[in-house]
Amino acid sequence: MNLIQFELPKKGRRVGLINKDKVVDLTDINTAWTHTYYLFLEANRNGKTITAYLEGFSLGDADTISYNQLLASYSGDPNGWILPVLDHPSVGSCLISGTGLTHLGSMEQRAQMHTDVTEKTEEKKTDSQKIFEMGLQGGKPSLDSRGVQPEWFYKGNGAILRGHNDFLDIPDFTDDGGEEPEIVGCYIIDDDGIPCRIGFTIGNEWADHQMEKVNYLWLAPSKMRNCAVGPELVTDEKFQNIQGYCRITRGDEEIYHSGQLLTGENHMSHSLSNLEDHHFKYPQFRVPGDVHLHFFGTMKLSFPNRPSFQSEDKIEINFGGMGASLINRVRQIPPSITPTMVKKG
Repeated sequence: MNLIQFELPKKGRRVGLINKDKVVDLTDINTAWTHTYYLFLEANRNGKTITAYLEGFSLGDADTISYNQLLASYSGDPNGWILPVLDHPSVGSCLISGTGLTHLGSMEQRAQMHTDVTEKTEEKKTDSQKIFEMGLQGGKPSLDSRGVQPEWFYKGNGAILRGHNDFLDIPDFTDDGGEEPEIVGCYIIDDDGIPCRIGFTIGNEWADHQMEKVNYLWLAPSKMRNCAVGPELVTDEKFQNIQGYCRITRGDEEIYHSGQLLTGENHMSHSLSNLEDHHFKYPQFRVPGDVHLHFFGTMKLSFPNRPSFQSEDKIEINFGGMGASLINRVRQIPPSITPTMVKKG
């Protein structure tokens, strides 16, 4: 089952079910389902998954709209537009995080990025190489044991979430952005504090690789950017062998194509269960009602194999079995060296 969230100007927020080239308006069945979040809570409190719960409703009576029309629309379009696949009614209760160095290609690129500042490490291996090898050796444990922990990073809360056809910003305090084509795990913590994976979606993690290249200890602030997820939440993806691509265009010119991208457990140094364990082992990440979006890493970045991004550059990410491509445009915020001021409270 593939779900989306969208907005219609005259009706407000909606949850939809993809049915070929149509979107079944689930909010037309129950007006309380303005967020996938609320649909999950209702299903979970009835002891069912979203998919099983919806089987008890007659979807044929619901309104439908053109999916192609939504895919072509932008925020504010009078015909409606697509929202991020999962969020929380309160942006502070949606936590966005991720893991990296889970794919072979990512380790090679990261090691090259950090060689200048880490070439004197033990056996001339970078920290990136070392942590990737730790994953190869202990990242896929048996289900009854805990494996080695992966890299982990924080991105922000729901305020940084963007949807399909939305802008990804290059902030006023930096010179570039950087796409990261990934699969994202989508989770809601139930009333008992148990993390529930409701599905996967395509994500563009959007970071600043120029900043990271200066010093690898700047990796943490390089992640503090907005990001995009969607357009579809896939509830039955097995996350084993997913193939895709990323392409960047500037007007009619293609300035980057990734070639084949591989992700899923078959192409990673960690199992899905190990990545989830090392995120949700922290009690503060199991607060009932919270939403978590967790990026699982990528095998390849365009940096440094493209010119610097410019406003209106278009980034398209596609993964087989994950529904329609995620498309975003770049927006350069005018540079500024004016500091952010704090006043006495």
